[in-house]
Amino acid sequence: MNHKLEKVRIGIIGLGYVGLPLAVEFGKQYTTVGFDINVKRIAQLNDGIDTTLEVEPELLAQAERLSFTNDIERLRDCNVYIVTVPTPIDKQRCPVLTPLLKASETLGQVVAKDDIVVYESTVYPGATEEDCLPVIERVSGLEYNVDFFAGYSPERINPGDKEHRVTSIKKVTSGSTPEVATFIDTLYASIINAGTFQASSIRVAEAAKVIENTQRDVNIALINELAVIFNRLEIDTEEVLQAAGTKWNFLPFRPGLVGGHCIGVDPYYLTHKAQQVGYHPEVILSGRRINDGMGAYVAGQLVKQMIKHCIQVQDSRVLILGLTFKENCPDLRNTRVTDILKELADYDIAVDVHDPQVDPQEAQDELGVRIVETPVAGTYDAIILAVAHREFVELDVQKIRSWGKPAHVLYDLKYALPKGAADLRL
Repeated sequence: MNHKLEKVRIGIIGLGYVGLPLAVEFGKQYTTVGFDINVKRIAQLNDGIDTTLEVEPELLAQAERLSFTNDIERLRDCNVYIVTVPTPIDKQRCPVLTPLLKASETLGQVVAKDDIVVYESTVYPGATEEDCLPVIERVSGLEYNVDFFAGYSPERINPGDKEHRVTSIKKVTSGSTPEVATFIDTLYASIINAGTFQASSIRVAEAAKVIENTQRDVNIALINELAVIFNRLEIDTEEVLQAAGTKWNFLPFRPGLVGGHCIGVDPYYLTHKAQQVGYHPEVILSGRRINDGMGAYVAGQLVKQMIKHCIQVQDSRVLILGLTFKENCPDLRNTRVTDILKELADYDIAVDVHDPQVDPQEAQDELGVRIVETPVAGTYDAIILAVAHREFVELDVQKIRSWGKPAHVLYDLKYALPKGAADLRL
Protein backbone atom coordinates (compact mmCIF):
# COMPACT_ATOMS: atom_id res chain seq x y z
CA MET A 1 0.00 0.00 0.00
CA ASN A 2 1.33 3.41 -0.95
CA HIS A 3 -1.39 5.96 -0.22
CA LYS A 4 -0.64 9.66 -0.12
CA LEU A 5 -3.05 12.38 0.94
CA GLU A 6 -2.59 14.32 -2.30
CA LYS A 7 -3.85 11.29 -4.25
CA VAL A 8 -6.86 10.54 -2.05
CA ARG A 9 -10.27 10.32 -3.70
CA ILE A 10 -12.98 9.75 -1.11
CA GLY A 11 -16.35 8.03 -1.45
CA ILE A 12 -18.89 8.58 1.36
CA ILE A 13 -21.58 5.88 1.49
CA GLY A 14 -24.71 7.27 3.13
CA LEU A 15 -25.57 10.98 3.27
CA GLY A 16 -27.66 11.31 6.42
CA TYR A 17 -26.90 13.12 9.67
CA VAL A 18 -23.42 11.54 9.81
CA GLY A 19 -22.35 11.22 6.19
CA LEU A 20 -23.24 14.64 4.84
CA PRO A 21 -21.31 16.80 7.34
CA LEU A 22 -18.32 14.50 6.89
CA ALA A 23 -18.57 14.66 3.09
CA VAL A 24 -18.72 18.45 3.20
CA GLU A 25 -15.55 18.71 5.28
CA PHE A 26 -13.63 16.26 3.11
CA GLY A 27 -15.01 17.95 -0.01
CA LYS A 28 -13.28 21.18 0.94
CA GLN A 29 -9.86 19.54 0.52
CA TYR A 30 -10.24 16.29 -1.43
CA THR A 31 -12.12 15.02 -4.44
CA THR A 32 -15.14 13.51 -2.70
CA VAL A 33 -18.18 11.63 -3.98
CA GLY A 34 -21.23 11.47 -1.73
CA PHE A 35 -23.31 8.38 -2.52
CA ASP A 36 -26.82 7.57 -1.34
CA ILE A 37 -29.54 5.26 -2.66
CA ASN A 38 -32.21 7.88 -1.89
CA VAL A 39 -32.78 9.58 -5.25
CA LYS A 40 -34.82 12.39 -3.69
CA ARG A 41 -32.05 13.09 -1.18
CA ILE A 42 -29.46 13.33 -3.97
CA ALA A 43 -31.64 15.72 -5.96
CA GLN A 44 -32.11 17.96 -2.93
CA LEU A 45 -28.39 18.03 -2.16
CA ASN A 46 -27.57 18.85 -5.77
CA ASP A 47 -29.94 21.80 -5.36
CA GLY A 48 -28.06 22.86 -2.21
CA ILE A 49 -30.78 21.76 0.20
CA ASP A 50 -30.19 19.64 3.32
CA THR A 51 -33.51 18.66 4.87
CA THR A 52 -31.79 17.38 8.03
CA LEU A 53 -30.72 21.00 8.68
CA GLU A 54 -27.25 19.80 9.70
CA VAL A 55 -25.45 21.64 6.92
CA GLU A 56 -26.37 25.17 5.91
CA PRO A 57 -26.48 26.05 2.16
CA GLU A 58 -23.40 28.26 2.47
CA LEU A 59 -21.40 25.37 3.96
CA LEU A 60 -22.52 23.06 1.18
CA ALA A 61 -21.30 25.61 -1.33
CA GLN A 62 -17.87 25.70 0.32
CA ALA A 63 -17.27 22.02 -0.48
CA GLU A 64 -16.13 22.76 -4.01
CA ARG A 65 -14.68 19.28 -4.61
CA LEU A 66 -17.80 17.41 -3.44
CA SER A 67 -20.37 15.87 -5.77
CA PHE A 68 -23.48 13.80 -5.05
CA THR A 69 -24.77 10.70 -6.83
CA ASN A 70 -26.84 7.55 -6.58
CA ASP A 71 -24.83 5.93 -9.40
CA ILE A 72 -22.48 3.21 -8.14
CA GLU A 73 -20.23 3.66 -11.16
CA ARG A 74 -19.27 7.13 -9.92
CA LEU A 75 -17.56 5.46 -6.96
CA ARG A 76 -15.07 3.49 -9.01
CA ASP A 77 -12.55 6.31 -9.15
CA CYS A 78 -12.36 6.52 -5.35
CA ASN A 79 -9.65 4.83 -3.33
CA VAL A 80 -10.85 5.54 0.20
CA TYR A 81 -14.42 4.63 1.11
CA ILE A 82 -16.21 5.72 4.29
CA VAL A 83 -19.45 3.99 5.32
CA THR A 84 -21.92 6.09 7.32
CA VAL A 85 -25.20 4.20 7.03
CA PRO A 86 -27.68 3.69 9.92
CA THR A 87 -27.47 0.70 12.28
CA PRO A 88 -30.96 0.38 13.82
CA ILE A 89 -32.60 -2.29 15.96
CA ASP A 90 -35.73 -4.33 15.22
CA LYS A 91 -38.90 -4.72 17.30
CA GLN A 92 -37.17 -7.41 19.35
CA ARG A 93 -34.34 -4.90 20.04
CA CYS A 94 -31.84 -6.95 18.07
CA PRO A 95 -29.22 -5.28 15.85
CA VAL A 96 -30.18 -4.79 12.21
CA LEU A 97 -27.04 -4.90 10.10
CA THR A 98 -28.91 -4.91 6.78
CA PRO A 99 -27.96 -1.33 5.75
CA LEU A 100 -24.34 -2.04 6.68
CA LEU A 101 -24.22 -5.33 4.78
CA LYS A 102 -25.87 -3.81 1.71
CA ALA A 103 -23.36 -0.96 1.78
CA SER A 104 -20.61 -3.58 1.97
CA GLU A 105 -22.09 -5.35 -1.06
CA THR A 106 -22.06 -2.05 -2.93
CA LEU A 107 -18.42 -1.51 -2.03
CA GLY A 108 -17.59 -5.04 -3.12
CA GLN A 109 -18.59 -4.02 -6.64
CA VAL A 110 -16.20 -1.06 -6.82
CA VAL A 111 -13.33 -1.60 -4.39
CA ALA A 112 -9.96 -2.17 -6.06
CA LYS A 113 -6.49 -3.29 -5.04
CA ASP A 114 -4.94 -1.22 -2.24
CA ASP A 115 -8.19 0.64 -1.52
CA ILE A 116 -9.20 1.40 2.07
CA VAL A 117 -12.69 1.00 3.54
CA VAL A 118 -13.49 2.84 6.77
CA TYR A 119 -16.68 2.19 8.73
CA GLU A 120 -18.22 4.87 10.95
CA SER A 121 -21.58 3.25 11.74
CA THR A 122 -22.09 2.18 15.35
CA VAL A 123 -21.67 -1.58 15.77
CA TYR A 124 -20.72 -4.14 18.40
CA PRO A 125 -17.04 -5.03 18.77
CA GLY A 126 -16.01 -7.34 15.94
CA ALA A 127 -18.75 -6.44 13.45
CA THR A 128 -16.44 -4.70 10.99
CA GLU A 129 -14.08 -7.64 10.56
CA GLU A 130 -16.53 -10.48 11.24
CA ASP A 131 -19.65 -9.29 9.41
CA CYS A 132 -18.83 -6.51 6.95
CA LEU A 133 -15.44 -7.20 5.42
CA PRO A 134 -16.25 -10.83 4.47
CA VAL A 135 -19.08 -9.41 2.33
CA ILE A 136 -16.62 -7.18 0.48
CA GLU A 137 -14.28 -10.14 0.03
CA ARG A 138 -17.07 -12.32 -1.35
CA VAL A 139 -18.37 -9.75 -3.84
CA SER A 140 -15.02 -8.32 -4.94
CA GLY A 141 -12.92 -11.48 -4.93
CA LEU A 142 -10.23 -9.52 -3.10
CA GLU A 143 -8.56 -10.57 0.16
CA TYR A 144 -8.77 -8.39 3.25
CA ASN A 145 -5.42 -7.02 4.45
CA VAL A 146 -3.75 -8.34 1.31
CA ASP A 147 -5.60 -6.68 -1.57
CA PHE A 148 -7.59 -4.06 0.33
CA PHE A 149 -7.53 -2.63 3.85
CA ALA A 150 -9.93 -1.32 6.44
CA GLY A 151 -10.44 0.93 9.41
CA TYR A 152 -13.04 2.03 11.89
CA SER A 153 -13.62 5.61 13.05
CA PRO A 154 -16.81 5.96 15.07
CA GLU A 155 -19.11 8.85 14.27
CA ARG A 156 -19.72 11.41 16.99
CA ILE A 157 -22.36 13.56 15.35
CA ASN A 158 -24.89 15.23 17.66
CA PRO A 159 -27.93 16.14 15.53
CA GLY A 160 -29.14 19.70 15.96
CA ASP A 161 -25.99 20.76 17.83
CA LYS A 162 -24.44 23.74 16.04
CA GLU A 163 -21.61 24.05 18.57
CA HIS A 164 -20.24 20.50 18.54
CA ARG A 165 -19.75 19.80 14.85
CA VAL A 166 -17.73 17.13 13.10
CA THR A 167 -14.54 19.22 13.02
CA SER A 168 -14.75 20.30 16.67
CA ILE A 169 -15.18 16.82 18.16
CA LYS A 170 -12.09 14.68 18.75
CA LYS A 171 -12.07 11.70 16.38
CA VAL A 172 -11.15 8.14 17.29
CA THR A 173 -9.46 6.29 14.44
CA SER A 174 -8.11 2.80 13.80
CA GLY A 175 -6.80 0.65 10.97
CA SER A 176 -6.29 -2.97 10.03
CA THR A 177 -2.49 -2.65 9.89
CA PRO A 178 -0.13 -0.18 11.60
CA GLU A 179 0.55 1.55 8.29
CA VAL A 180 -3.14 1.82 7.42
CA ALA A 181 -3.98 3.02 10.92
CA THR A 182 -1.44 5.83 10.61
CA PHE A 183 -2.73 6.82 7.18
CA ILE A 184 -6.39 6.88 8.31
CA ASP A 185 -5.47 8.91 11.39
CA THR A 186 -3.55 11.40 9.25
CA LEU A 187 -6.44 11.68 6.80
CA TYR A 188 -8.97 12.48 9.50
CA ALA A 189 -6.55 14.79 11.29
CA SER A 190 -6.40 16.90 8.14
CA ILE A 191 -10.04 17.96 8.63
CA ILE A 192 -10.66 17.52 12.39
CA ASN A 193 -9.59 20.66 14.24
CA ALA A 194 -10.10 19.01 17.62
CA GLY A 195 -7.52 16.35 16.83
CA THR A 196 -7.60 12.56 16.69
CA PHE A 197 -6.99 9.57 18.94
CA GLN A 198 -5.55 6.49 17.27
CA ALA A 199 -6.92 3.34 18.91
CA SER A 200 -4.80 0.20 18.98
CA SER A 201 -7.24 -1.86 16.92
CA ILE A 202 -10.54 -1.78 15.07
CA ARG A 203 -12.23 -3.74 17.88
CA VAL A 204 -11.07 -1.23 20.50
CA ALA A 205 -12.47 1.64 18.43
CA GLU A 206 -15.78 -0.20 17.98
CA ALA A 207 -16.02 -0.86 21.70
CA ALA A 208 -15.18 2.74 22.58
CA LYS A 209 -18.05 3.99 20.45
CA VAL A 210 -20.67 1.61 21.75
CA ILE A 211 -19.94 2.38 25.41
CA GLU A 212 -20.08 6.16 24.96
CA ASN A 213 -23.84 6.14 24.62
CA THR A 214 -24.31 3.13 26.89
CA GLN A 215 -22.74 5.14 29.70
CA ARG A 216 -25.11 8.05 29.06
CA ASP A 217 -28.07 5.70 28.83
CA VAL A 218 -27.36 4.13 32.22
CA ASN A 219 -26.86 7.54 33.84
CA ILE A 220 -30.14 8.87 32.45
CA ALA A 221 -31.88 5.69 33.62
CA LEU A 222 -30.67 6.39 37.15
CA ILE A 223 -32.06 9.93 37.02
CA ASN A 224 -35.34 8.66 35.56
CA GLU A 225 -35.65 6.19 38.43
CA LEU A 226 -34.87 8.94 40.92
CA ALA A 227 -37.57 11.10 39.32
CA VAL A 228 -40.12 8.33 39.83
CA ILE A 229 -39.07 8.01 43.48
CA PHE A 230 -39.13 11.75 44.13
CA ASN A 231 -42.54 12.09 42.49
CA ARG A 232 -43.90 9.55 44.96
CA LEU A 233 -42.27 11.50 47.79
CA GLU A 234 -43.78 14.72 46.38
CA ILE A 235 -40.33 16.26 45.97
CA ASP A 236 -39.49 18.38 42.92
CA THR A 237 -36.84 16.43 40.99
CA GLU A 238 -35.34 19.50 39.33
CA GLU A 239 -34.83 21.18 42.69
CA VAL A 240 -33.07 18.09 43.97
CA LEU A 241 -30.78 17.97 40.91
CA GLN A 242 -29.96 21.67 41.20
CA ALA A 243 -29.01 21.21 44.84
CA ALA A 244 -26.94 18.08 44.16
CA GLY A 245 -25.33 19.80 41.18
CA THR A 246 -23.51 22.22 43.48
CA LYS A 247 -20.98 19.43 44.11
CA TRP A 248 -18.07 19.69 41.68
CA ASN A 249 -18.25 16.08 40.45
CA PHE A 250 -22.02 15.60 40.23
CA LEU A 251 -23.02 14.67 36.67
CA PRO A 252 -25.66 17.01 35.18
CA PHE A 253 -28.07 14.47 33.71
CA ARG A 254 -31.81 15.15 33.60
CA PRO A 255 -34.81 12.78 33.41
CA GLY A 256 -36.75 12.31 30.21
CA LEU A 257 -37.53 10.22 27.17
CA VAL A 258 -34.48 8.47 25.71
CA GLY A 259 -34.72 7.99 21.96
CA GLY A 260 -32.75 8.80 18.86
CA HIS A 261 -30.34 6.79 16.75
CA CYS A 262 -27.67 6.49 19.46
CA ILE A 263 -28.51 6.41 23.16
CA GLY A 264 -31.66 4.33 22.79
CA VAL A 265 -30.05 1.93 20.29
CA ASP A 266 -26.33 1.48 20.91
CA PRO A 267 -26.64 -0.38 24.24
CA TYR A 268 -28.54 -3.18 22.50
CA TYR A 269 -25.60 -3.71 20.13
CA LEU A 270 -23.31 -4.23 23.11
CA THR A 271 -25.72 -6.46 25.02
CA HIS A 272 -26.32 -8.54 21.88
CA LYS A 273 -22.62 -9.26 21.56
CA ALA A 274 -22.26 -9.88 25.29
CA GLN A 275 -24.99 -12.50 25.18
CA GLN A 276 -23.33 -14.15 22.18
CA VAL A 277 -20.25 -14.75 24.30
CA GLY A 278 -22.25 -16.07 27.23
CA TYR A 279 -22.65 -13.03 29.48
CA HIS A 280 -26.01 -11.54 30.44
CA PRO A 281 -25.60 -7.80 31.11
CA GLU A 282 -27.62 -6.71 34.13
CA VAL A 283 -26.91 -3.01 34.67
CA ILE A 284 -27.14 -2.08 30.97
CA LEU A 285 -30.41 -3.94 30.35
CA SER A 286 -31.89 -2.67 33.59
CA GLY A 287 -31.20 0.88 32.46
CA ARG A 288 -32.75 0.13 29.09
CA ARG A 289 -35.94 -1.21 30.72
CA ILE A 290 -36.28 1.93 32.81
CA ASN A 291 -35.75 4.28 29.88
CA ASP A 292 -37.97 2.31 27.52
CA GLY A 293 -40.75 2.49 30.12
CA MET A 294 -40.76 6.25 30.55
CA GLY A 295 -43.42 6.86 27.90
CA ALA A 296 -45.88 4.65 29.77
CA TYR A 297 -44.93 6.35 33.02
CA VAL A 298 -45.57 9.81 31.59
CA ALA A 299 -48.98 8.76 30.24
CA GLY A 300 -49.93 7.26 33.59
CA GLN A 301 -48.89 10.40 35.46
CA LEU A 302 -50.93 12.57 33.12
CA VAL A 303 -54.04 10.44 33.52
CA LYS A 304 -53.76 10.56 37.33
CA GLN A 305 -53.42 14.34 37.23
CA MET A 306 -56.43 14.66 34.95
CA ILE A 307 -58.49 12.60 37.39
CA LYS A 308 -57.33 14.84 40.25
CA HIS A 309 -58.58 17.81 38.26
CA CYS A 310 -61.94 16.04 37.72
CA ILE A 311 -61.33 15.85 33.97
CA GLN A 312 -62.94 12.90 32.22
CA VAL A 313 -60.19 10.76 30.74
CA GLN A 314 -62.07 8.67 28.21
CA ASP A 315 -62.71 10.54 24.97
CA SER A 316 -60.65 13.49 26.16
CA ARG A 317 -58.24 15.36 23.87
CA VAL A 318 -54.55 15.86 24.52
CA LEU A 319 -52.06 18.07 22.67
CA ILE A 320 -48.44 16.94 22.54
CA LEU A 321 -45.87 19.60 21.73
CA GLY A 322 -42.93 18.00 19.97
CA LEU A 323 -42.44 14.70 18.17
CA THR A 324 -38.72 14.54 17.40
CA PHE A 325 -36.30 12.61 19.62
CA LYS A 326 -34.60 15.83 20.78
CA GLU A 327 -35.00 19.58 20.71
CA ASN A 328 -34.27 21.87 17.77
CA CYS A 329 -33.83 18.99 15.35
CA PRO A 330 -36.16 17.42 12.73
CA ASP A 331 -34.86 13.89 13.41
CA LEU A 332 -37.67 11.39 14.06
CA ARG A 333 -35.52 8.26 14.36
CA ASN A 334 -36.47 6.17 17.37
CA THR A 335 -38.42 9.00 18.98
CA ARG A 336 -40.00 7.84 22.23
CA VAL A 337 -42.76 10.43 22.07
CA THR A 338 -44.64 7.75 20.15
CA ASP A 339 -44.67 5.65 23.32
CA ILE A 340 -46.80 8.33 24.96
CA LEU A 341 -49.12 8.38 21.95
CA LYS A 342 -49.65 4.61 22.15
CA GLU A 343 -50.28 4.65 25.89
CA LEU A 344 -52.79 7.48 25.70
CA ALA A 345 -54.60 5.71 22.86
CA ASP A 346 -55.13 2.77 25.23
CA TYR A 347 -57.06 5.16 27.50
CA ASP A 348 -59.28 6.13 24.52
CA ILE A 349 -57.71 9.58 24.49
CA ALA A 350 -57.54 11.49 21.19
CA VAL A 351 -54.08 12.98 20.69
CA ASP A 352 -52.94 15.80 18.42
CA VAL A 353 -49.25 16.47 17.79
CA HIS A 354 -47.79 19.88 16.99
CA ASP A 355 -44.13 20.14 15.95
CA PRO A 356 -42.86 23.00 13.76
CA GLN A 357 -39.51 21.23 13.26
CA VAL A 358 -41.01 18.16 11.60
CA ASP A 359 -41.83 17.49 7.96
CA PRO A 360 -45.55 16.55 8.23
CA GLN A 361 -45.30 14.10 5.33
CA GLU A 362 -42.34 12.32 6.92
CA ALA A 363 -44.19 12.05 10.23
CA GLN A 364 -47.14 10.51 8.43
CA ASP A 365 -45.08 8.15 6.30
CA GLU A 366 -42.59 7.02 8.96
CA LEU A 367 -44.71 7.04 12.13
CA GLY A 368 -48.31 7.29 11.00
CA VAL A 369 -48.65 10.53 12.96
CA ARG A 370 -50.56 13.52 11.62
CA ILE A 371 -49.04 16.86 12.51
CA VAL A 372 -51.38 19.68 13.53
CA GLU A 373 -50.05 22.87 11.98
CA THR A 374 -51.83 25.27 14.34
CA PRO A 375 -53.52 24.09 17.57
CA VAL A 376 -57.00 25.48 18.09
CA ALA A 377 -57.53 27.53 21.24
CA GLY A 378 -59.72 26.07 23.99
CA THR A 379 -59.60 22.54 22.56
CA TYR A 380 -57.54 20.31 24.85
CA ASP A 381 -58.05 18.64 28.21
CA ALA A 382 -54.30 18.28 28.65
CA ILE A 383 -51.11 19.57 27.04
CA ILE A 384 -47.73 17.83 27.20
CA LEU A 385 -44.56 19.77 26.43
CA ALA A 386 -42.58 16.74 25.27
CA VAL A 387 -39.72 18.33 23.29
CA ALA A 388 -38.16 21.66 24.22
CA HIS A 389 -37.94 23.17 20.74
CA ARG A 390 -36.98 26.84 20.80
CA GLU A 391 -40.40 27.65 19.30
CA PHE A 392 -42.07 26.30 22.44
CA VAL A 393 -39.58 27.67 24.96
CA GLU A 394 -40.01 31.16 23.53
CA LEU A 395 -43.79 30.98 23.79
CA ASP A 396 -45.56 32.71 26.65
CA VAL A 397 -47.00 30.14 29.05
CA GLN A 398 -50.42 31.71 28.66
CA LYS A 399 -50.22 31.10 24.93
CA ILE A 400 -49.58 27.41 25.55
CA ARG A 401 -52.39 27.27 28.09
CA SER A 402 -54.74 29.04 25.66
CA TRP A 403 -54.88 25.82 23.66
CA GLY A 404 -56.42 24.08 26.67
CA LYS A 405 -60.00 24.12 27.88
CA PRO A 406 -60.82 26.20 30.98
CA ALA A 407 -59.99 23.09 33.05
CA HIS A 408 -56.89 21.36 31.71
CA VAL A 409 -53.54 19.89 32.78
CA LEU A 410 -50.17 21.19 31.56
CA TYR A 411 -47.32 18.66 31.84
CA ASP A 412 -43.75 19.90 31.33
CA LEU A 413 -41.44 16.95 30.61
CA LYS A 414 -38.37 19.06 29.87
CA TYR A 415 -38.32 21.67 32.66
CA ALA A 416 -38.64 24.16 29.82
CA LEU A 417 -41.22 26.34 31.58
CA PRO A 418 -40.69 28.48 34.68
CA LYS A 419 -41.24 26.72 38.00
CA GLY A 420 -44.90 26.72 38.91
CA ALA A 421 -46.05 27.35 35.35
CA ALA A 422 -47.01 23.71 34.74
CA ASP A 423 -49.30 21.47 36.76
CA LEU A 424 -46.93 18.55 36.45
CA ARG A 425 -43.20 18.05 35.85
CA LEU A 426 -41.33 14.82 35.28
